Amino acid sequence: MKLMTCPINGSRAISEFACGGELRAMPDPAATDDRAWAHYVFNRASLPGLRREWWCHTPSGVWFIAERDTATDTVHRTYLFTPELLTGGERS
Repeated sequence: MKLMTCPINGSRAISEFACGGELRAMPDPAATDDRAWAHYVFNRASLPGLRREWWCHTPSGVWFIAERDTATDTVHRTYLFTPELLTGGERS
């Protein structure tokens, strides 16, 4: 059975989780034109490699970040979101 570690609930079966997509900064909807907004909503890099993604532990409703290698489908670590993640700050 494949397991993932929720930062709040611990190690659980992967079937208890849902992926919310890659973590990336959202443009300001009030200051962004339609073309830039459409690019944000519909386009993804989707290159294989280490990615920071939103994940949800669905039974508890806890959203968190997982660093996952999309080429090997290996989760390297998980942690709760902090705003610094969107401004280039690193988490140790």
